Amino acid sequence: MVKEVAFIAYSVRDVPAATAFYRDTMGFTPGNLFSDHWAEFDVGGVAFGIGNGEPLGIIPGTSFSATFEVDDVAAERQRLLDLGVPVTEVHDSPVCFSAFVTDPEGNRFGIHERKPH
Repeated sequence: MVKEVAFIAYSVRDVPAATAFYRDTMGFTPGNLFSDHWAEFDVGGVAFGIGNGEPLGIIPGTSFSATFEVDDVAAERQRLLDLGVPVTEVHDSPVCFSAFVTDPEGNRFGIHERKPH
């Protein structure tokens, strides 16, 4: 039986460059594990890791599963666009707003804002 999320990991070829993107551009808090081959960040109590997954069959630039909660999707989207980061338009659903960001290696992730109940 699954008891919790252990971590989310994205495959990248250039761990130092990806580390800089997630730390400096996205503002993620570095976790305890850091090297030139693997880095982890603490995102709301969940570990988000980056490393070269090619030996495991995970091709860098193909990940798209993580979505991160933000206070204001439109403002975060604009901040990222101003930094030259590719971001989709904001999608409006009955329960949330979301947009999708592409990291420097081509991995995609969501930014998400829950609507008030």
